[in-house]
Amino acid sequence: MPSKILSKRQKSNLAQKPAEALPAADAVAVLKKFKAPKFDQTVNVVMHLGIDPKQADQAMRGSISLPKGIGKTKRVVAFCQSDVVARALEAGAVKAGGEELVAEIEKGWMDFDVAVASPDMMRVISKLGRVLGPKGLMPSPKAGTVTPNVADAVKEYSAGKVEYRADAGGNIHAVIGKMSFAAGDLAANLEHFVKTIEKARPPTAKGVYIKRITVAGAMTPGVDVKHVAAEVA
Repeated sequence: MPSKILSKRQKSNLAQKPAEALPAADAVAVLKKFKAPKFDQTVNVVMHLGIDPKQADQAMRGSISLPKGIGKTKRVVAFCQSDVVARALEAGAVKAGGEELVAEIEKGWMDFDVAVASPDMMRVISKLGRVLGPKGLMPSPKAGTVTPNVADAVKEYSAGKVEYRADAGGNIHAVIGKMSFAAGDLAANLEHFVKTIEKARPPTAKGVYIKRITVAGAMTPGVDVKHVAAEVA
């Protein structure tokens, strides 16, 4: 199988990629110097963690509101009682309701990115598990999408609140902004995300917890981010 032919931009960027890990601000500075395509790239962080996702108490999942946002909005639906519908819509939900919203989704309507629900609605929406589950859209307490404060959750997710979930290899991926962001804003989001994951360390995780951190644009090489790893016996 022939090797992939690199473009001039890719070759130039790879030549600028540092060999060593850098502090967050320096890593972002390198990222912004790479030759860019004509669109505003999404910037992502990947953290490789020393966890065993097969263990229930190490299957990390949650959500984070980044201090500088992520540069895009999300379409949110809210499963809630009728007296909360107006507040959910005012907060930015594209649709809100109970049985009628469930029926609409059962018929195939899926024009949303996040679903939030009040705890008392989980019984009503349980029938959507087979539809929403495979797409990662089923509301979950661990992800912060099941909450008694539905309107607040709608507002946060509409503004781009970030969800994360460890994959089978112990990696966590997340969007931290756009390449057009100021370097300081991207660095602030990156540092906030890393600190949040650091604080979420499962008590049963042993050895080095944060093994590697890499930040990259949609079409740039990854730049490793320096982190002082603490080992737990």
